[in-house]
Amino acid sequence: MAPDTRSHRSAGPRDAELFAAAREPVLAEAAEHLSWLLSRDYGDRSSLELVGNRLALTSRQRDAVARSACAEAARIERGAKRARREEVAGRALLIDGYNVLTTVEVALGGGVVLLGRDGCLRDVASLHGTWRRVAETAPAVDLIGRTLAELGAGPCTWLLDRPVSNSGRLAELIRERASEGGWSWSVELEDRVDARLVASEAVVASADSRVLDGCRRWFNLARRAVETQVPRAWLLDLSGSGEPEEGRSSRPRAR
Repeated sequence: MAPDTRSHRSAGPRDAELFAAAREPVLAEAAEHLSWLLSRDYGDRSSLELVGNRLALTSRQRDAVARSACAEAARIERGAKRARREEVAGRALLIDGYNVLTTVEVALGGGVVLLGRDGCLRDVASLHGTWRRVAETAPAVDLIGRTLAELGAGPCTWLLDRPVSNSGRLAELIRERASEGGWSWSVELEDRVDARLVASEAVVASADSRVLDGCRRWFNLARRAVETQVPRAWLLDLSGSGEPEEGRSSRPRAR
C-alpha cells in the first residue's frame, strides 16, 4: 500500500458523485431503513448488507450510512444524556481528541460531514492506527478552542490514543495552540480512550457511538464547532428529522 501523502483532510476522489445532492434522498432512505432494522435487533453487518444491496450503494456510501444510522432506543437514550450548552459553561470537559478533531478537519478541508439520526456530526475518514498532520490541523484546533471559549467550558482535557502514530506530535501541537490562545487545556495519551471516557464523571465531547452509549453525559462539540464556525461546510443530512442544532436556526445544505 502506498504511503499516505495527502496534505489536506479533503473529499475523496468520487465524493462529489457519491454524495451529490441528488443522492441525498437515497442515502437518507438507507439510513432510515438501516435504523429500522437495528431497532428490531437485526445484526449490524447483515442489515447494512441488505440495505446496501437493495439500494445499490458503494462501499463508501455504506460506510456513511452505517455511521449515520442507529437504533431508535439508542437515539432516544443518547438524546437524554446530551448536555446543553449552558451545562458546559464552567465545567470540566473530556475531549475525544481524534474523534472531534478529524471531523472538524474534514469540514475545513471541504470533505463531506454527515448529520446522523442521533444529531451528531461524523466524517467518513478512518484512522486505521495512523494519523498525519494536514493543512487543516492547526486551524481545526484553533476553531475548537474558539468554540470552547465561546461556551465558557473548562478546564478541558484532550485524550489521544497512544497507539495511533504521531499522537505525541499532535499532543505538542495542541499544547502550543492552547498556550497561544490562553486556553486551560491539558493533553493526555491513553491506551484506551473509549474506556476512560465511558468511566468518567465529567461531560465528554465525542460522537463515537460506543462512547455515547456508555458515558454519563456528553456534549456535541464537533457539531457545535462546525455549525457555528464553518458556514460553508459540506453537510449531508441523514438525520431524518431536519431538526437544527441548539442555538442555530438553519444548516448548510448538501452540495
